Amino acid sequence: MRAIKPGLRLKSAVCTTEIMVIRAPAGEVRLDCGGCEMLSVTESAPAGAKLEPAHAGGSLIGKRYVDAEERYELLCTKGGEGALSLDGTALQIKQAKALPSSD
Repeated sequence: MRAIKPGLRLKSAVCTTEIMVIRAPAGEVRLDCGGCEMLSVTESAPAGAKLEPAHAGGSLIGKRYVDAEERYELLCTKGGEGALSLDGTALQIKQAKALPSSD
């Protein structure tokens, strides 16, 4: 469990994924990538950490990831093989809002 706040940068312990927190309410959560908890950019990966096949959906650079209620928003700054999850629930790519039509 880790307290996350806007501006925090994290990296995956099992792939090349790196993210930056854009929006997050106060409190502690478990933020995973590839089935392992994410690390601060200064931490080194634990020995034996490996990508779990069930969590190998991949993350895309430049995409924003949100939870179902859109309380948490993360920006992927470096893509990788691991999928992002928050407290065991997979995060989804944030969809762009439709622009109004001009008839």
